[in-house]
Amino acid sequence: MTETEIPEKQEKRSLRFRVVDILLILMMVLPLVTAVALRVLLTPPEEGVAIHGAWVYWCANPDADLSQVISTDFMITEAQVNSWLVMISITGLALFLTHGLRERATTVRQHVAEWVVEKVEGLVTSSMGAFHVRPFAPFVCAIIALSVFSSLMSLLGVFTPTSDMSVVSGWAILVFLVITAYKACCGPRLYVKTFTSDGPVVAVLNVIGEVATPVSMAFRHYGNVMSGAVIGVLVTTFLTWLSSLLLGWLPGVLGEIPLLRVGLPAVLSVYFDLFSGALQAYIFAMLTMIYVGGGFPLEEYVKRHSGRKARQGETARAA
Repeated sequence: MTETEIPEKQEKRSLRFRVVDILLILMMVLPLVTAVALRVLLTPPEEGVAIHGAWVYWCANPDADLSQVISTDFMITEAQVNSWLVMISITGLALFLTHGLRERATTVRQHVAEWVVEKVEGLVTSSMGAFHVRPFAPFVCAIIALSVFSSLMSLLGVFTPTSDMSVVSGWAILVFLVITAYKACCGPRLYVKTFTSDGPVVAVLNVIGEVATPVSMAFRHYGNVMSGAVIGVLVTTFLTWLSSLLLGWLPGVLGEIPLLRVGLPAVLSVYFDLFSGALQAYIFAMLTMIYVGGGFPLEEYVKRHSGRKARQGETARAA
Protein backbone atom coordinates (compact mmCIF):
# COMPACT_ATOMS: atom_id res chain seq x y z
CA MET A 1 0.00 0.00 0.00
CA THR A 2 1.43 3.35 -1.04
CA GLU A 3 1.66 6.45 1.13
CA THR A 4 -1.14 8.15 -0.82
CA GLU A 5 -3.50 5.17 -0.34
CA ILE A 6 -3.19 5.19 3.48
CA PRO A 7 -4.76 8.66 4.03
CA GLU A 8 -7.55 7.78 1.57
CA LYS A 9 -8.33 4.59 3.51
CA GLN A 10 -8.27 6.45 6.82
CA GLU A 11 -10.54 9.14 5.37
CA LYS A 12 -13.03 6.51 4.16
CA ARG A 13 -12.96 4.81 7.55
CA SER A 14 -13.47 8.15 9.29
CA LEU A 15 -16.37 8.97 6.98
CA ARG A 16 -17.94 5.58 7.63
CA PHE A 17 -17.48 6.10 11.38
CA ARG A 18 -19.26 9.47 11.24
CA VAL A 19 -22.12 8.04 9.17
CA VAL A 20 -22.64 5.25 11.72
CA ASP A 21 -22.58 7.84 14.52
CA ILE A 22 -25.27 9.88 12.77
CA LEU A 23 -27.43 6.79 12.29
CA LEU A 24 -27.07 5.88 15.98
CA ILE A 25 -27.99 9.42 17.04
CA LEU A 26 -31.08 9.20 14.85
CA MET A 27 -31.85 5.85 16.49
CA MET A 28 -31.82 7.65 19.85
CA VAL A 29 -33.78 10.73 18.82
CA LEU A 30 -36.39 9.48 16.32
CA PRO A 31 -38.23 7.20 18.80
CA LEU A 32 -38.70 10.17 21.13
CA VAL A 33 -39.93 12.34 18.27
CA THR A 34 -42.30 9.53 17.27
CA ALA A 35 -43.71 9.36 20.80
CA VAL A 36 -44.42 13.10 20.77
CA ALA A 37 -45.97 12.90 17.29
CA LEU A 38 -48.24 10.02 18.31
CA ARG A 39 -49.31 11.96 21.38
CA VAL A 40 -50.22 15.00 19.29
CA LEU A 41 -51.90 13.15 16.42
CA LEU A 42 -53.74 10.31 18.17
CA THR A 43 -54.69 11.79 21.53
CA PRO A 44 -57.95 13.77 21.62
CA PRO A 45 -57.88 17.25 23.18
CA GLU A 46 -58.76 17.50 26.85
CA GLU A 47 -60.32 20.22 28.98
CA GLY A 48 -59.83 20.73 32.69
CA VAL A 49 -58.25 18.10 34.92
CA ALA A 50 -57.58 14.86 33.02
CA ILE A 51 -56.10 11.95 34.97
CA HIS A 52 -56.42 8.63 33.16
CA GLY A 53 -54.44 5.66 31.96
CA ALA A 54 -52.81 5.04 28.61
CA TRP A 55 -54.84 5.70 25.48
CA VAL A 56 -55.78 2.66 23.40
CA TYR A 57 -54.44 2.99 19.86
CA TRP A 58 -55.85 -0.26 18.50
CA CYS A 59 -58.11 -3.09 19.68
CA ALA A 60 -58.61 -6.55 18.17
CA ASN A 61 -62.38 -6.16 18.58
CA PRO A 62 -63.41 -3.75 15.80
CA ASP A 63 -66.82 -3.10 17.39
CA ALA A 64 -65.38 -2.09 20.78
CA ASP A 65 -65.39 1.47 22.01
CA LEU A 66 -61.71 2.30 22.51
CA SER A 67 -62.56 4.29 25.61
CA GLN A 68 -64.35 1.34 27.21
CA VAL A 69 -62.38 -1.75 26.18
CA ILE A 70 -61.92 -4.43 28.81
CA SER A 71 -58.73 -6.10 29.89
CA THR A 72 -59.54 -9.33 28.02
CA ASP A 73 -59.45 -7.56 24.64
CA PHE A 74 -56.13 -7.65 22.83
CA MET A 75 -55.10 -4.06 22.32
CA ILE A 76 -52.13 -1.84 21.63
CA THR A 77 -51.89 1.02 24.11
CA GLU A 78 -49.87 4.17 24.44
CA ALA A 79 -47.85 2.59 27.26
CA GLN A 80 -46.81 -0.40 25.14
CA VAL A 81 -45.79 1.75 22.18
CA ASN A 82 -43.82 4.16 24.36
CA SER A 83 -42.08 1.22 26.07
CA TRP A 84 -40.82 -0.08 22.75
CA LEU A 85 -39.77 3.41 21.69
CA VAL A 86 -37.79 3.80 24.93
CA MET A 87 -36.10 0.43 24.38
CA ILE A 88 -35.11 1.41 20.84
CA SER A 89 -33.72 4.72 22.09
CA ILE A 90 -31.74 3.01 24.88
CA THR A 91 -30.35 0.49 22.37
CA GLY A 92 -29.19 3.36 20.18
CA LEU A 93 -27.55 5.05 23.16
CA ALA A 94 -25.74 1.84 24.16
CA LEU A 95 -24.49 1.31 20.60
CA PHE A 96 -23.39 4.94 20.37
CA LEU A 97 -21.41 4.77 23.63
CA THR A 98 -19.71 1.52 22.61
CA HIS A 99 -19.04 2.50 19.00
CA GLY A 100 -15.32 2.67 18.30
CA LEU A 101 -14.09 1.25 21.61
CA ARG A 102 -10.35 1.00 22.01
CA GLU A 103 -8.06 -0.67 24.47
CA ARG A 104 -7.31 2.70 26.04
CA ALA A 105 -10.09 5.23 26.45
CA THR A 106 -9.43 8.30 24.32
CA THR A 107 -12.96 9.66 23.82
CA VAL A 108 -15.61 11.05 26.13
CA ARG A 109 -18.13 8.41 25.11
CA GLN A 110 -15.77 5.57 26.04
CA HIS A 111 -15.09 7.21 29.42
CA VAL A 112 -18.85 7.43 29.99
CA ALA A 113 -19.36 3.80 28.97
CA GLU A 114 -16.58 2.61 31.26
CA TRP A 115 -17.92 4.73 34.12
CA VAL A 116 -21.40 3.18 33.73
CA VAL A 117 -19.96 -0.34 33.69
CA GLU A 118 -17.81 0.32 36.76
CA LYS A 119 -20.68 1.82 38.74
CA VAL A 120 -23.12 -0.97 37.90
CA GLU A 121 -20.57 -3.69 38.66
CA GLY A 122 -19.77 -1.97 41.95
CA LEU A 123 -23.47 -1.80 42.81
CA VAL A 124 -23.94 -5.51 42.06
CA THR A 125 -20.80 -6.44 44.00
CA SER A 126 -21.86 -4.50 47.08
CA SER A 127 -25.40 -5.92 47.00
CA MET A 128 -24.94 -9.49 45.78
CA GLY A 129 -21.23 -10.30 45.91
CA ALA A 130 -18.58 -10.65 43.23
CA PHE A 131 -19.95 -14.07 42.23
CA HIS A 132 -23.02 -12.45 40.62
CA VAL A 133 -21.30 -9.57 38.79
CA ARG A 134 -20.87 -11.18 35.40
CA PRO A 135 -24.42 -12.52 34.88
CA PHE A 136 -26.32 -9.74 36.67
CA ALA A 137 -24.54 -6.47 35.87
CA PRO A 138 -26.09 -6.16 32.35
CA PHE A 139 -29.52 -7.16 33.69
CA VAL A 140 -29.44 -4.59 36.50
CA CYS A 141 -28.15 -1.90 34.14
CA ALA A 142 -31.02 -2.64 31.72
CA ILE A 143 -33.60 -2.40 34.54
CA ILE A 144 -32.27 0.94 35.75
CA ALA A 145 -31.98 2.42 32.25
CA LEU A 146 -35.45 1.28 31.18
CA SER A 147 -37.09 2.58 34.34
CA VAL A 148 -35.27 5.94 34.36
CA PHE A 149 -35.80 6.69 30.67
CA SER A 150 -39.44 5.60 30.87
CA SER A 151 -40.05 8.03 33.75
CA LEU A 152 -38.23 10.83 31.92
CA MET A 153 -40.68 10.53 29.03
CA SER A 154 -42.99 12.81 31.01
CA LEU A 155 -40.60 15.70 30.31
CA LEU A 156 -41.65 15.43 26.66
CA GLY A 157 -45.32 15.64 27.56
CA VAL A 158 -46.11 12.03 26.66
CA PHE A 159 -47.46 9.15 28.72
CA THR A 160 -44.78 7.46 30.83
CA PRO A 161 -44.74 3.64 30.64
CA THR A 162 -43.97 3.47 34.36
CA SER A 163 -47.40 5.02 34.99
CA ASP A 164 -49.09 1.94 33.54
CA MET A 165 -49.64 -1.02 35.84
CA SER A 166 -49.41 -3.61 33.07
CA VAL A 167 -45.91 -2.48 32.06
CA VAL A 168 -44.52 -2.45 35.59
CA SER A 169 -46.23 -5.78 36.35
CA GLY A 170 -44.45 -7.29 33.35
CA TRP A 171 -41.11 -6.16 34.77
CA ALA A 172 -41.99 -7.58 38.19
CA ILE A 173 -43.06 -10.94 36.73
CA LEU A 174 -39.81 -11.17 34.76
CA VAL A 175 -37.81 -10.44 37.91
CA PHE A 176 -39.89 -13.00 39.82
CA LEU A 177 -39.04 -15.66 37.22
CA VAL A 178 -35.35 -14.83 37.57
CA ILE A 179 -35.61 -15.04 41.37
CA THR A 180 -37.37 -18.41 41.17
CA ALA A 181 -34.86 -19.78 38.65
CA TYR A 182 -31.94 -18.86 40.89
CA LYS A 183 -33.62 -20.26 43.98
CA ALA A 184 -34.23 -23.57 42.17
CA CYS A 185 -30.79 -23.78 40.54
CA CYS A 186 -29.75 -26.58 42.95
CA GLY A 187 -32.77 -28.74 42.18
CA PRO A 188 -36.49 -28.78 43.02
CA ARG A 189 -35.95 -30.71 46.26
CA LEU A 190 -33.87 -27.96 47.86
CA TYR A 191 -36.24 -25.29 46.50
CA VAL A 192 -39.30 -26.95 48.07
CA LYS A 193 -37.36 -27.50 51.30
CA THR A 194 -36.94 -23.72 51.70
CA PHE A 195 -40.72 -23.48 52.12
CA THR A 196 -41.44 -26.58 54.23
CA SER A 197 -38.42 -26.73 56.56
CA ASP A 198 -40.21 -24.85 59.39
CA GLY A 199 -43.54 -26.68 59.36
CA PRO A 200 -46.81 -26.51 57.39
CA VAL A 201 -48.06 -23.24 58.87
CA VAL A 202 -44.86 -21.38 58.03
CA ALA A 203 -44.85 -23.08 54.62
CA VAL A 204 -48.18 -21.45 53.77
CA LEU A 205 -46.84 -18.06 54.86
CA ASN A 206 -43.69 -18.62 52.80
CA VAL A 207 -45.75 -19.37 49.69
CA ILE A 208 -47.85 -16.24 50.25
CA GLY A 209 -44.70 -14.19 50.72
CA GLU A 210 -43.22 -15.65 47.54
CA VAL A 211 -46.31 -14.72 45.49
CA ALA A 212 -46.45 -11.29 47.12
CA THR A 213 -42.94 -10.43 45.89
CA PRO A 214 -43.83 -9.41 42.31
CA VAL A 215 -47.09 -7.81 43.49
CA SER A 216 -45.32 -5.58 46.01
CA MET A 217 -42.57 -4.63 43.54
CA ALA A 218 -45.08 -3.68 40.85
CA PHE A 219 -47.39 -1.69 43.14
CA ARG A 220 -44.48 0.11 44.82
CA HIS A 221 -42.98 1.29 41.55
CA TYR A 222 -46.32 2.11 39.90
CA GLY A 223 -47.76 3.85 42.95
CA ASN A 224 -44.81 6.17 43.48
CA VAL A 225 -44.55 7.19 39.82
CA MET A 226 -48.30 7.58 39.29
CA SER A 227 -48.79 9.56 42.50
CA GLY A 228 -46.16 12.06 41.35
CA ALA A 229 -47.98 12.53 38.03
CA VAL A 230 -51.32 13.02 39.80
CA ILE A 231 -49.87 15.57 42.23
CA GLY A 232 -48.25 17.48 39.36
CA VAL A 233 -51.53 17.68 37.42
CA LEU A 234 -53.52 18.77 40.49
CA VAL A 235 -51.01 21.48 41.47
CA THR A 236 -50.83 22.81 37.90
CA THR A 237 -54.63 22.92 37.63
CA PHE A 238 -54.95 24.66 40.99
CA LEU A 239 -52.36 27.30 40.03
CA THR A 240 -54.19 27.91 36.76
CA TRP A 241 -57.45 28.50 38.63
CA LEU A 242 -55.75 30.68 41.24
CA SER A 243 -54.02 32.75 38.56
CA SER A 244 -57.34 33.34 36.81
CA LEU A 245 -58.95 34.31 40.13
CA LEU A 246 -56.27 36.75 41.30
CA LEU A 247 -54.89 38.08 38.02
CA GLY A 248 -57.90 37.80 35.72
CA TRP A 249 -58.52 41.55 36.07
CA LEU A 250 -55.38 42.38 34.08
CA PRO A 251 -56.18 43.89 30.67
CA GLY A 252 -55.95 41.95 27.41
CA VAL A 253 -53.87 38.81 27.07
CA LEU A 254 -52.18 39.31 30.45
CA GLY A 255 -55.32 38.26 32.25
CA GLU A 256 -55.45 34.99 30.32
CA ILE A 257 -51.84 33.93 30.99
CA PRO A 258 -51.54 31.66 34.07
CA LEU A 259 -48.63 33.57 35.56
CA LEU A 260 -48.74 31.69 38.87
CA ARG A 261 -47.88 28.46 37.04
CA VAL A 262 -44.39 29.79 36.34
CA GLY A 263 -41.83 28.19 38.63
CA LEU A 264 -43.54 25.75 40.99
CA PRO A 265 -44.58 23.10 38.41
CA ALA A 266 -41.02 23.11 37.09
CA VAL A 267 -39.66 22.48 40.59
CA LEU A 268 -42.16 19.65 41.10
CA SER A 269 -41.17 18.22 37.73
CA VAL A 270 -37.51 18.18 38.80
CA TYR A 271 -38.46 16.18 41.87
CA PHE A 272 -41.12 13.81 40.51
CA ASP A 273 -39.70 13.29 37.01
CA LEU A 274 -35.95 13.39 37.66
CA PHE A 275 -35.22 12.59 41.29
CA SER A 276 -38.19 10.35 42.07
CA GLY A 277 -37.93 8.52 38.72
CA ALA A 278 -34.25 7.76 39.27
CA LEU A 279 -34.92 6.80 42.89
CA GLN A 280 -37.67 4.34 41.97
CA ALA A 281 -35.44 2.76 39.34
CA TYR A 282 -32.69 2.36 41.94
CA ILE A 283 -35.13 0.84 44.47
CA PHE A 284 -36.52 -1.60 41.89
CA ALA A 285 -33.01 -2.71 40.94
CA MET A 286 -31.96 -3.01 44.59
CA LEU A 287 -34.99 -5.16 45.43
CA THR A 288 -34.16 -7.39 42.47
CA MET A 289 -30.59 -7.88 43.67
CA ILE A 290 -31.63 -8.39 47.30
CA TYR A 291 -34.27 -10.99 46.43
CA VAL A 292 -31.98 -12.89 44.07
CA GLY A 293 -28.91 -12.67 46.29
CA GLY A 294 -30.88 -13.62 49.41
CA GLY A 295 -32.60 -16.60 47.80
CA PHE A 296 -29.63 -17.98 45.87
CA PRO A 297 -28.15 -21.04 47.72
CA LEU A 298 -24.53 -20.08 47.11
CA GLU A 299 -22.93 -22.62 49.46
CA GLU A 300 -24.98 -25.50 48.07
CA TYR A 301 -24.30 -24.35 44.52
CA VAL A 302 -20.53 -24.18 45.06
CA LYS A 303 -20.58 -27.55 46.80
CA ARG A 304 -22.45 -29.21 43.95
CA HIS A 305 -20.39 -27.46 41.29
CA SER A 306 -17.08 -28.50 42.88
CA GLY A 307 -18.36 -32.06 43.36
CA ARG A 308 -19.42 -32.23 39.70
CA LYS A 309 -15.97 -31.04 38.61
CA ALA A 310 -14.30 -33.62 40.83
CA ARG A 311 -16.41 -36.43 39.36
CA GLN A 312 -15.67 -35.24 35.84
CA GLY A 313 -11.94 -35.24 36.65
CA GLU A 314 -12.10 -38.78 38.02
CA THR A 315 -13.97 -39.93 34.91
CA ALA A 316 -11.36 -38.33 32.67
CA ARG A 317 -8.47 -39.94 34.57
CA ALA A 318 -10.19 -43.35 34.46
CA ALA A 319 -10.67 -43.04 30.72
